[in-house]
Amino acid sequence: MKNFPILTLLAGLMIVACKPASPQDRLMANEAKISEIIAQMTLEEKVNMLHSKTNMSSAGVERLGIADVHYADGPFGIREEGVPNGFQSAGWTVDSATYFPTGSALAATWSEELAYKYGTGMGKEARLRGKDVILGPAINIQRLPTGGRTYEYLSEDPILSAALAYKYTLGVQDQGTAVCIKHFAVNNQETNRGSVDARVDERTLREIYLKPFERAVVEGGAMSVMPAYNRVNGDYCSENEHLLNEILRGEWGFKGMTVSDWGGTHSTMGAMLHGLNVQMTGSTYLGPAVIDSIKTGALTEAQVDEKVRQILRVRFAIEPVPDDVANQTITSQPESQRIAREVAEKSIVLLKNEKGILPIKSNVKKIAVIGQNAVLKTQSGGVGAGVKALYEITPLQGIQTRAGKDIEVKYAPGYKNFPGRRWGPAPAEPDPLVATAIDEPADPALMAEAVELAKNADLVIFFGGTNKSIETEGSDRANIKLPCGQEELVQALYVANPNLVTVLISGGPTDLQVLEPVSPAILEGWWNGMEGGTALAEVLFGDIAPSGKLPFTFPVKLEDSPAYAMGNFPNSTREMDLFTALYRPDMTPAERQALNARRPIPVSEYTERFYVGYRWFDTSNIKPMYAFGHGLSYVTFNYGEMKAKASGKKITATFTLTNEGDMDADEVVQLYVHREGSAVEWPEKELKAFSRVSLKAGESRQVTLEIPLEDMRYWDEAKNGWADEHCQLQLLLGAASDDIRQSAEVSI
Repeated sequence: MKNFPILTLLAGLMIVACKPASPQDRLMANEAKISEIIAQMTLEEKVNMLHSKTNMSSAGVERLGIADVHYADGPFGIREEGVPNGFQSAGWTVDSATYFPTGSALAATWSEELAYKYGTGMGKEARLRGKDVILGPAINIQRLPTGGRTYEYLSEDPILSAALAYKYTLGVQDQGTAVCIKHFAVNNQETNRGSVDARVDERTLREIYLKPFERAVVEGGAMSVMPAYNRVNGDYCSENEHLLNEILRGEWGFKGMTVSDWGGTHSTMGAMLHGLNVQMTGSTYLGPAVIDSIKTGALTEAQVDEKVRQILRVRFAIEPVPDDVANQTITSQPESQRIAREVAEKSIVLLKNEKGILPIKSNVKKIAVIGQNAVLKTQSGGVGAGVKALYEITPLQGIQTRAGKDIEVKYAPGYKNFPGRRWGPAPAEPDPLVATAIDEPADPALMAEAVELAKNADLVIFFGGTNKSIETEGSDRANIKLPCGQEELVQALYVANPNLVTVLISGGPTDLQVLEPVSPAILEGWWNGMEGGTALAEVLFGDIAPSGKLPFTFPVKLEDSPAYAMGNFPNSTREMDLFTALYRPDMTPAERQALNARRPIPVSEYTERFYVGYRWFDTSNIKPMYAFGHGLSYVTFNYGEMKAKASGKKITATFTLTNEGDMDADEVVQLYVHREGSAVEWPEKELKAFSRVSLKAGESRQVTLEIPLEDMRYWDEAKNGWADEHCQLQLLLGAASDDIRQSAEVSI
């Protein structure tokens, strides 16, 4: 008994020693080495690391063996090589990459496994290109149906977004490439994104908009973070003390480096004192001005040393790829192409299927494919990230290949394509397939051709939706209406032939009030990567069952969605986009500088608070066109009785899922929580757990879903911290937010 205190102490020390290290601790393995290197550096060498060297790199120190940091634009494919000081193509032949489905398509799989695979594909291809950091994943919450980057982001829900962001991050970094998660934070609109002040309360910020970033940093070990262009509660994100120092580095323990968005640095003192490491691009603020500030005593060299240390942590965690090793083979590899196809196959959402018109029946011998979205490629377009894909199989190509010789497939464009904003002189000759305005009416000649083709077909497949110039970085859509007379065309097609399937090719939701009543079947096909046409044909012909689920709500009309209903968007002020102005060929540097000098500070109020997406629709009792989590299959799934308990640090729910169909299929099961008699304000229900389950025909399986109790906390603004609420919970299990199959109650 005399040794009891010593034994107890030893046991405690062993527990501490065995405690799993934080994923951020991976960046702390070279602290002594970094200290030695910093001691050998001149001030000029240190400051040279704080800004861009080229458009897609920042400097190392050659004499000390410190390699430059090379960035790869993402997040759905490694961008082609550009010229040193711009995004124009360098004209290489080995930089054709895998074009993965975009963010909203990945989110529609609701698959953590696929998010990880997706990350591994991106990470491996970045290494082939000699890149150290991928500028992605893009993980902001989809607040606006009109958001220009809805296609890049993952979901309107923080739990789904966080799970996928975490796995994507792990997948990339397990391949020896760093992620740069973006855009931190509250970058939910492209309109005035270079100056807008997003005013959001702390509870909403914590529970909704920061969740994906927190999980990617704390659990995923994300090595770099890109502050957003916008302001949050008064301060630019690139110099936001609360976001970058108090939360990111303080609360979350982030050890890596922050990299501004291109043109997103705004001052020397703000950036140096409030959390930015690297200015991209140029050296206006984190260059000679830093040295001058040290000379005047406004800054110290020790402050520069700390920023250099954070950069070097990432530099030493990521092994540089030698120049004679990089770019020796084509970037796109078969393994990544298979991942892209698997994601595409599992992302397609069957929104509607009246009378089982799909899959395509064996008696269909003539198919009319109508609509330019059947042939337009989606790998690039508009403003922002794109991919020089090694190949891209369009929907028409996929259908033709799968149909073979026994089925006649004919195509008509049906409507004109709107090319978006153009700078410079107009084309000498107008293109008969190009619209001059997004709301241009249906073209009579194109519509007549399409209707005639439809009359003589056994099945009509209409391809509608948007394109990469309509949904694009740098601007938000004015509305979610289908462009270029598509509504008029689809009505005429239905009159000509009611055996009509509509396939939407888009990144975000569209207004379906006209289209839905005249479309017996509707599929959301996304911008689905280089194998998107193959995957779509597999679903149409029934080779695989559709299994995607909507990661955001399709409203009946735009005004139903929360930011619009509350009058929080759009703001009347509209300025030329900051990033677009940087690279417009028809603007001089002086014109750009003058534009930035007179930018207003518009305000975006987030008074809808945490009532984002389905939380708003459910709580306000507004019926959407298609609900969050919605997605049909070719089979029926039976949800057995759910049993649930709360014990320890989690809530566990168990039930049996049965595939009652005659083909193998996946189901995404979703567990929501409704709080009864709560003293704290909550939405009607919130997603807290989900799982993609694969079942063979007729198979049953017990499924277990777990909710960590920490995910049930709320941010108590009075105490400025997380708090638990003891209450009765109703667990709601279903196939969508509006399709609840089983329920159970637990107390926490």
